Amino acid sequence: MSRDLPLTPEDVADIVAILDGTQYERLDVKTSRFTLRVARSGEGWTQDWDWTADAQAPAAAIAVDAATEPAGAGDVEGLTSIRPPLPGTFYRAPQPGAPVFVEVGDRVTEETVIGIVETMKLMNPAHAGCAGTIEAILVENGTLIGGDAVLMRVRPD
Repeated sequence: MSRDLPLTPEDVADIVAILDGTQYERLDVKTSRFTLRVARSGEGWTQDWDWTADAQAPAAAIAVDAATEPAGAGDVEGLTSIRPPLPGTFYRAPQPGAPVFVEVGDRVTEETVIGIVETMKLMNPAHAGCAGTIEAILVENGTLIGGDAVLMRVRPD
């Protein structure tokens, strides 16, 4: 295995571009091969790297500063929390200007697409994962989310 960095400068620039449109102050990415911290510093961003060229295949973990998780993100008795399939930027509509996938009061099934999560330029559908009625939408369109964020709450059938 070479001593090359596991991410290119362009990869880091893409991460910073995503973070620029959010309220987040810091993003930590850690795998078995490297650790990357990107933090807001005044009008710009700083980055810190630590990497190992001898590690096995990476097991990725992405952490968003806990203070920036959406308010009310805990579980609520009687409601099912919908969480994203992975961290990234959450979009409520398939493209800008298009109608949103779901609204409060809409009925969903396990396979209903409730949004899209963009991670590393890949669009991943977010499914409801349960049947019921949307009671609350907790994340705004275009918000950077952690993998454990609560996107919506559903009152089960």
